[in-house]
Amino acid sequence: MKTVKEVSELARISIRTLRYYDEIGLLKPTQLTETGYRLYDSKALERLQEIMFFKELEIPLEDIKKIMDNPDYDREQALLTQKDLLEKKRNRLNGIIELISDVMEGVNTMSFEAFTNGDIQKMIDHMLQCMSKENIDKQVKKYGSMEKYREQLSGGFTNEQAVADLFRWYGSKEKIMEAVMQSTGNHVEIKREQDENVKIYRQFMTAKETNNLEMARSAVEMLAENYKKMFALDNARNILLDLADEYLQHSKLAEIMDSQFGEGCSAYAAYAIRKYYGV
Repeated sequence: MKTVKEVSELARISIRTLRYYDEIGLLKPTQLTETGYRLYDSKALERLQEIMFFKELEIPLEDIKKIMDNPDYDREQALLTQKDLLEKKRNRLNGIIELISDVMEGVNTMSFEAFTNGDIQKMIDHMLQCMSKENIDKQVKKYGSMEKYREQLSGGFTNEQAVADLFRWYGSKEKIMEAVMQSTGNHVEIKREQDENVKIYRQFMTAKETNNLEMARSAVEMLAENYKKMFALDNARNILLDLADEYLQHSKLAEIMDSQFGEGCSAYAAYAIRKYYGV
């Protein structure tokens, strides 16, 4: 048996809080001494621990009492649910911390300024410089002329949804243009990044088949780092969450990933990404 003072020190909550829990019937002491001192056994301490887990999820005390006093209350299932919800909360906070770090480093994550025609043509010029002559000839043949191909490329920078996505991924027009102008079209580098993606998606499938959540979490971290390199991003959170949404909509991209790595790979990768970022 432990006294109220010992429980207070062990759980790092005030004696006043323990007395209040007793008053509302949330956590009754196991017994009272002849002099009125509260004593708690290991069962009571287990209940207190569960109460504290619920409080971390910001559930009102009244609701916690209703949940725990329900005759059908399953402690094991409650702990699993608490663990899952607290992991999501942690991951959501990790994402917010990443964004705060970006802001502290000068990244404007809420800026939205439309591209001028000069901006667009400058980026297109650079993109064409990075393409092989063979690739350019192929696209010109497809669209009928270089002018029409340039118009097609320009559309990506004038489409409202596409531009909104770019701003969510990069944070500002300057960052978007910087990323485009950094691209080199280096085939060795591109191949290395593609090979890394293959390795990552194979890990997703292994995690799926073995139900290894830690392996899935590691795969998301690796994917985020690879996307940062591939697209010159400061933070891969938004682009990966958009990718997860794309997979869950059973898009053509999801079909391609499943055909390459195995049925259900895209959905599992989406699940792992959303879990990692607390969505």
